[in-house]
Amino acid sequence: MLEIKNLKKIFGTKTAVDISELKIEKGETIGLVGNNGAGKTTLFRLMLDLYQATEGEVLSKGANVANSEDWKNYTGAFVDNGFLIDFLTPEEYFEFVGNVRGLSKEETFEKIEMFHKFFSNEILNQKKYIRNFSSGNKQKVGITGAMFCQPEIVILDEPFNFLDPSSQIEIKNLIQHFNENFNTTIIISSHNLDHIVDVSSRIILMENGKIIQDINNNNNEASQILNDYFKTN
Repeated sequence: MLEIKNLKKIFGTKTAVDISELKIEKGETIGLVGNNGAGKTTLFRLMLDLYQATEGEVLSKGANVANSEDWKNYTGAFVDNGFLIDFLTPEEYFEFVGNVRGLSKEETFEKIEMFHKFFSNEILNQKKYIRNFSSGNKQKVGITGAMFCQPEIVILDEPFNFLDPSSQIEIKNLIQHFNENFNTTIIISSHNLDHIVDVSSRIILMENGKIIQDINNNNNEASQILNDYFKTN
């Protein structure tokens, strides 16, 4: 479903991403891990055509994302607060996203119902703009905006950041629900190894822009490998 070929992103003298090959199949849940500066966010931005690659390409269903708009119709993402429209209320933002996806207002809020527990009664009907929400609640709005239309691919950068423990558990439940019920391909990064191991079928470990391990995690076997790595790095 997603394929990377000879992908490089260079900033000045620093090579932020250098991946010769990576394939992600439909329905996989991929955890992307690595210390700060490993290249995780840069890789996401290349996948979403937010950065122009220095070399190589990212293919989505066989089409280069830099040369096609089709992938946007089936991809949802939340990388940072720049994905939000902070002068809107959450309701207005969700309605905008739904409209872009061809959903009516009624259809949009029917789909939003799935996120009711995740919202903890702090998102809807608050009568305030997104910019006035806490970091955690902005995170909830962004994650929901990426997922509620049920895209085929979801990309989330550090989705557990700023969330309280109950909300972290609920977003894990939502990730697993989407994967199991809609066969959604989900790619997430996180510094929280426990959460990553819990939700990922496969974990990709990055260091200095390169993939150094690609770990099958169908039996949660990645935990010890990751613990051993991060103890020494």
